[in-house]
Amino acid sequence: MILIIDFGSQYNQLIARRVRESRIYCRIEPPDIDISYINDLKPEGIILSGGPSSIYEKNSPKIDKEIFNLGIPILGICYGMQFMIYALGGVVEKAAKREYGFAKLYIKNPKKILEGIEKNTWCWMSHGDSIKQLPEGFIINASTDNTEIAAVSNENKRFYGLQFHPEVEHTPMGKKMLKNFLLDICKCKRSWTMKSFANTAISEIRETVKDNKIILGLSGGVDSSVTAMLIHKAVGKNLTCIFVDNGLLRKNEAEKLKITLSQNLDINIRYVDAGNKFLKQLSGVTDPEKKRKIIGKVFMDVFESEAKKIKDAKFLAQGTLYPDVIESISAFGGPTAVIKSHHNVGGLPKNMKLKLVEPLRYLFKDEVRKLGKTIGLHQDLIWRQPFPGPGLSIRIIGEITKQRLSILREVDDILLTDIKEAGLYRKLWQSFAILLPLKSVGIMGDQRTYENIIAIRAVTSKDAMTADWAKIPYSLLGKISNRIINEVAGVNRVVYDISSKPPATIEWE
Repeated sequence: MILIIDFGSQYNQLIARRVRESRIYCRIEPPDIDISYINDLKPEGIILSGGPSSIYEKNSPKIDKEIFNLGIPILGICYGMQFMIYALGGVVEKAAKREYGFAKLYIKNPKKILEGIEKNTWCWMSHGDSIKQLPEGFIINASTDNTEIAAVSNENKRFYGLQFHPEVEHTPMGKKMLKNFLLDICKCKRSWTMKSFANTAISEIRETVKDNKIILGLSGGVDSSVTAMLIHKAVGKNLTCIFVDNGLLRKNEAEKLKITLSQNLDINIRYVDAGNKFLKQLSGVTDPEKKRKIIGKVFMDVFESEAKKIKDAKFLAQGTLYPDVIESISAFGGPTAVIKSHHNVGGLPKNMKLKLVEPLRYLFKDEVRKLGKTIGLHQDLIWRQPFPGPGLSIRIIGEITKQRLSILREVDDILLTDIKEAGLYRKLWQSFAILLPLKSVGIMGDQRTYENIIAIRAVTSKDAMTADWAKIPYSLLGKISNRIINEVAGVNRVVYDISSKPPATIEWE
């Protein structure tokens, strides 16, 4: 088992993902973890994550220095490396020149963690502080043009530090470096599988819920469907799923999902039509964060109302994934920067009577799909593209009205139909349309028009933490654009979003 200490990095779960890809079990814990608890866990290795803080800031996260006396191999990444060096008597200072993005890594001592790595390779940097002096026993293993101390090691203590991020795709040899640490240095056994995760999750759910009733908000997406099946295996008939039609769904989606869910999930499902409640509360609201908060509140109001009808309902289950959590707030309330709140993370009321159960909270989307396959979920549900909980409300920039919803539903239906017919649906992470709060001049039938603009967004990704815009054939884009403009009244212009994540997010709001 590998223990990951969360210093607030946006990528701390990406580290966990890399560990799991090597079929090694890992846990993420906050820096205030007790040393005795670490001893009880008996990890084969410890990874100190990066983070946005400076080591000299007043409230910068720190872990008990006793961790360095446990005799366990430790890898520090970015801030984690700086903390290790600082804690052991080295010097960390503000860098004369900050370093962000790609940097050429020059390996001087290719031992242990850098064994088998090309002498000159690329790495991904993101730091404003640099190490100026190493503690006794450490050597420099690699440098960049800007950072002399980019990788260090103390072989006697089995301590290693990387100033760059080996866990991201932008460091091409990063996976190899992590495997060197996990397999060669920590001597971990590759025994963790999605089947073992499923068994553990089912046991934990059963132990948590016991004989009480649990309610799940079922949307028909892969996240909530996998959650439903997992919990059903744990508690059986004590699970009641509630499908809420919030009036913000795609064209005919509620009817289609009723059929799909009833055919593929042998679970008790209640359907609630609450569209008018959501639309009434959203009237006149344009700020995206307010939209999400309102939707979260109404969502919970509906749930609490339904919960009263279910005797002994004590728990609320959600299909929350890690990208949702990390974009809303640090998994442990740490210093991770808030990007945007998600309705099932930031929109829940503080006085909610139901206790939360989120078995997928630390998984990525592709891992959830593997889990769904492992527990026998139907492939139609496994491969459904992600659809946000707030629905079309965050794909309509500006005010939500029935007319604007109607326009976007028709556009969305055309887009997805053509994407599926072209055989691209499963190849794309997401493909959707956005209704902009702008109008443009056009010409239709020799007449001047002043109508709405539609933006099309399609991306490829592995885990939603990073994404690239999809290179859809021009002929298909042209077909989609022509159909939208000709078939949807009120639209006279279509544009294509060619921004990646980062710096953009996948959704517009």
